[in-house]
Amino acid sequence: MRIRETAWTPAERTDPDPDLPERAQALAELMRGRRATVLTGAGISTPSGIPDYRGPDSPARTPMTFQQFVGDPAFRRHYWARNHLGWRHMESARPNAAHLLLADWEHRGLVAGIITQNVDLLHLKAGSRTIVDLHGSYAVVVCLGCGTRQSRWALHEDLELLNPGFAERVTTRGAIEVAPDADAVLNDTAGFRMVDCRRCSGVLKPDIVYFGENVPAHRVHAANALVDESDLVVVVGSSLTVRSGYRFVRRAATTDTPVAVVNRGHTRAHADALLAVDGDCVEVLTRVERAL
Repeated sequence: MRIRETAWTPAERTDPDPDLPERAQALAELMRGRRATVLTGAGISTPSGIPDYRGPDSPARTPMTFQQFVGDPAFRRHYWARNHLGWRHMESARPNAAHLLLADWEHRGLVAGIITQNVDLLHLKAGSRTIVDLHGSYAVVVCLGCGTRQSRWALHEDLELLNPGFAERVTTRGAIEVAPDADAVLNDTAGFRMVDCRRCSGVLKPDIVYFGENVPAHRVHAANALVDESDLVVVVGSSLTVRSGYRFVRRAATTDTPVAVVNRGHTRAHADALLAVDGDCVEVLTRVERAL
């Protein structure tokens, strides 16, 4: 098992590389003739309107931990009330040019598959076929008692029946800020009613790996297999602060598989990278496509 850690620090602000066209050209040359596994993080989805945790302009966040969620009904009520608002923002998000390019590169044989730390399903919406959703997705809910899985849309209908008018009452008080895990920043959740599993009355939880929770072993194995079958690993839009993603870079490095990084700011993978590009994901990948 791999642990998604709770500790994080905001990224330091940096300037984009002044020689961005040359670095994009170098990445194109590195990709040519190779099949890459692409490891993505929140930075690829910010142009689609989904905020990140560690960007220089991101507010300080204290995401709910797995231990809090399972250990206290008050935490669960607070989470589901906020998620009842936030998940629809993520559902309405659409892939940007970076997602679409990665899907196209997979169809053309340049990319073997995607390992993503994001839960937004934008790679799937863009048309990528081989995807490891390392931290799960917002669109599925699982029962911690019997393992029953259901769509988030189905749960939404149940929550609407139990909490009529809740979303309307809250949103009339001002703009709602949405966090990267489909959570909404909302203080007043008193009176919100939760839903339990219809089959066993167990606790329902989004199929998202919370901070402090284990990443399922089958996802780790699938991601390892992708790295082992590729001859290049490209990190796109992730500082790799949490080890659950960084360990795949280390796996590549220990087998002498080249690593390239595209990100705004310094990353944990810089020491292992043959090439690092400090720039916007959409701009850099677009330049790479032109060079290819």
